[in-house]
Amino acid sequence: MNSASGPNAASRLTTARLRQRWPLFLRIFVLILGTVLLVQVLNFAAVLLVPPPTPIVYSTSRIAAVARAGRDPSGLLAVRMTDEAPIEPGDARDRRLARMIAADLALPASAVVVEARHYGPPLMVGAFRTPMPMGVPRLPRQFAVDNGLFGQFAVSIRASGDRWRVIRPARESFGPWQARIVLWFLVAVAVAAPIAWLLARRVAQPIALFSAAAERLGRDPRAPPMPLSGSPEIRDAATAFNLMQERLNRYVEDRTTLIAAVAHDLRTPLMRLSLRLEKAPADIRDATEEDIRDMSQRIGAAMAFVRDMTRDVRRQRLDLRSLAESITDDFADHGDQAVLQPGPPLAIHGDAPALKALLANLIGNAVKYAGHAEVRLHREHDTAIIEVSDAGPGMTPDDLARAFEPFFRAERSRSRDTGGIGLGLPSVRAVARAHGGEATITNRPGGGLVARVVLPT
Repeated sequence: MNSASGPNAASRLTTARLRQRWPLFLRIFVLILGTVLLVQVLNFAAVLLVPPPTPIVYSTSRIAAVARAGRDPSGLLAVRMTDEAPIEPGDARDRRLARMIAADLALPASAVVVEARHYGPPLMVGAFRTPMPMGVPRLPRQFAVDNGLFGQFAVSIRASGDRWRVIRPARESFGPWQARIVLWFLVAVAVAAPIAWLLARRVAQPIALFSAAAERLGRDPRAPPMPLSGSPEIRDAATAFNLMQERLNRYVEDRTTLIAAVAHDLRTPLMRLSLRLEKAPADIRDATEEDIRDMSQRIGAAMAFVRDMTRDVRRQRLDLRSLAESITDDFADHGDQAVLQPGPPLAIHGDAPALKALLANLIGNAVKYAGHAEVRLHREHDTAIIEVSDAGPGMTPDDLARAFEPFFRAERSRSRDTGGIGLGLPSVRAVARAHGGEATITNRPGGGLVARVVLPT
């Protein structure tokens, strides 16, 4: 069994490798060329299998006989009476046929008008005939159309006064042959449609893969790289995309490492300053120690921010409402006014510690600066919305534009005593964007602020 399956497996592997070496443009060219050739084969088959029918030729004597009888026993010609006068044709052949019918009926030439359409020159009659063998054709008598009518025509014969008897073919222009052609066209469309669908899927699939990879990169910069498969162009583009992702991660890591190193190294000179201040006067020592503590807090907050942004993320399916309930309950246990509006569970795919820190920052800011926080969670289409509102003094438009800048504090509308380091809102936005979402803050119409976080579910 192994010896039999070995050559087959090797053959499949060789075929797969050959397909991978085919450029994308060559695959598209081959599919389009094959589709065009298939359609041409179907058209050629339609010419051979569904030839146009031979037209019925009506002689002038038969037209005259139908005019005398007032009807056609065979039902091929329709006869009706009308008051509408025919248009005098300008074709010499129509006038000659009209004179022949008038002579057969013993009527003046002006009493018969022939309106023939779609007949063309006599040589075109052969186009409506079943293909004949090569050689000199011998036409039957019925194809001697010099004195006959075929196709769509109308013969108007004056009956009495302004009344005219009109004779025309009874069968409509859309006959069985046209129906067969339409059916053959539908068959051709049904055969070519799967090939066109396959071509469209092949062309659109790489675009969809890159779109999904870009979305995945926006949600998680440490997402796994794109698989290197497909045509050479797709593999080259995937390689470039993976290289770009690697460079972005390395750039972010280098900047983060630099910030962490600077923050860490600043602690040493601050410690030396604290030791030297022991011999300084009391008033200078107290003021300087307060500045040193402030700088130490800022450095500690910066290092915590960097640590949170660079830690390994473990995302899972979680209930955002349960997470928000735990945060609001913690604030309520400490005597703060934090209320979560009721609603159904809201499941999202995210990192629980990061989302918990996001909620704690938003609720903590509202409680610290306004004394009250109202949290509302709801779903809009495929996104989860977090809204944290307060009834505080709000912020100026200039401060709102800079609210998410690191270390920014709106001192003009916030108390200096209760002010933080200025990394809470930047951390909120960083967490939201790391999940593929966004964070904004605006003034409420009735006063206060509303922080809005949009997260994909």
